[in-house]
Amino acid sequence: MATYDRATRARLRAELACTFSDVDLFSRRVLRRPLRRYQIAPAQAIVDAVLQRRGLTLAVMMPRQAGKNQTSAHVEALLISLCRRRGGFIIKAAPTFRPQAINSMMRLQSVFGESRLPPLKREGTNMLRAGEARIAFLSAAPSANVVGATANILLEADEAQDIDEARWNKAFAPMGASTATTTVLWGTAWTSQTLLARAIRALRWAEGRDEVRRVFVVPWQQVAAEVPAYGRYVTAEIARLGRHHPLIKSQYYLEEIDEEGGMFPPATRALMVGTHLRQRSPTEGREYALLVDVAGEAEERTEGARLREEQPRKDSTAVTVVEVSHTEGGLPRFLVMDRYLWTATPHHTLHGAIAHLADLWGATRVVVDATGVGAGLTSFLRQALGPRVHPFTFTAASKSDLGWGFLGICNSGRFLDHRDDGSAERAQFWREVAAADYEVVDGPDRRMRWGVADPTIHDDLLLSAALCALLDGIERSPHATPHIVEAWDPLHDAPRSETP
Repeated sequence: MATYDRATRARLRAELACTFSDVDLFSRRVLRRPLRRYQIAPAQAIVDAVLQRRGLTLAVMMPRQAGKNQTSAHVEALLISLCRRRGGFIIKAAPTFRPQAINSMMRLQSVFGESRLPPLKREGTNMLRAGEARIAFLSAAPSANVVGATANILLEADEAQDIDEARWNKAFAPMGASTATTTVLWGTAWTSQTLLARAIRALRWAEGRDEVRRVFVVPWQQVAAEVPAYGRYVTAEIARLGRHHPLIKSQYYLEEIDEEGGMFPPATRALMVGTHLRQRSPTEGREYALLVDVAGEAEERTEGARLREEQPRKDSTAVTVVEVSHTEGGLPRFLVMDRYLWTATPHHTLHGAIAHLADLWGATRVVVDATGVGAGLTSFLRQALGPRVHPFTFTAASKSDLGWGFLGICNSGRFLDHRDDGSAERAQFWREVAAADYEVVDGPDRRMRWGVADPTIHDDLLLSAALCALLDGIERSPHATPHIVEAWDPLHDAPRSETP
């Protein structure tokens, strides 16, 4: 065993103390995976607040996939290692236990596994231990039982924008009250009414009083400056969804979104207006698709000409014909060529009419609402048109996905209506667009409820048009089937700075 003189021992102790108080040095020397520059400032502020027992609350917002969870794992690794002899607890809450709390636990384990530190020990289903120090991963869901936990090292809220504020204040905030424990809220922007947004406003006010920084917001451009691959990824997402898409605004630009101005505000509507003329027949050499929203069978029992006036809540079967072209970046673009509406028309008649339109336009894909009674019409069309028919069933989840997808297409200028021709169908479509509204249900899945609430307007043509979002995931070949491509992490293999 090596022996050292007094001066050497003193120097080594000083170096060790410096390493375990400096996140940058700790990440390089101990974890052997250095943080990027934009990660260091918030991480160091958290460590300083803990070591100085300041009892601060801090908020950290980073854009999606920028390494927020990696930053928190490095902070946790330093603190739990520093406290391994004297003991203590870190409490980390997440909106859900599976997968969010579990993912945080696995990330911390992987950080230790790649380091010079001894591996963490697992205790139960939700706790890791280093010596006498422990970190517990808890669900902030309303049904979770978290009574009795105490945080005396650090208290964290992961994805704080998705945690109910009342739940946090009642069940979690008191966990560190008696020990003046530092609290950190991690997340991205969402609406102005979330736990994270309200906390940031309060912390900004506190910053103005004592000039102690508590809020750390990392714009995506700052991440891109260090990781060019990330910049290319975000730029492509902006091109795909549009700068004003709620997910782009909140998850990359870290701007709050509040549901005002309807689902399609004026800026979005302006991007949906094309300059091409309406067509009643195809142009040779171009690709077309049919988008079919199916009405209920009950409408077949009322005379069609008076149906909307007599029963304004009843809808019609709507077909939108789109030409499918591509942008310079290769993304699909959808140009509305024509529209058709049938009210109180039996499905066996609709079957023949829609099959005829598919043949007339040479449609390579026919997306059909197969919900409820639409399943029968879809089956008839499948027999007539074969694999060109792609069924879509409306559920709360699938309609939410459809809404997000269609908003992305509209906000990126990839859905273009034909020039105003004075037709009743075009006027009806734009009435539906103007009347459409949406709300996002609280929770990590970002489920959107959307549509037209006004029973005198309805949303047949809007729903029909929105089905073009399905074409983004359907191969152009008429014999292909939809598939899902797992998202790539643009930071996974990106190089990290090694400069001390």
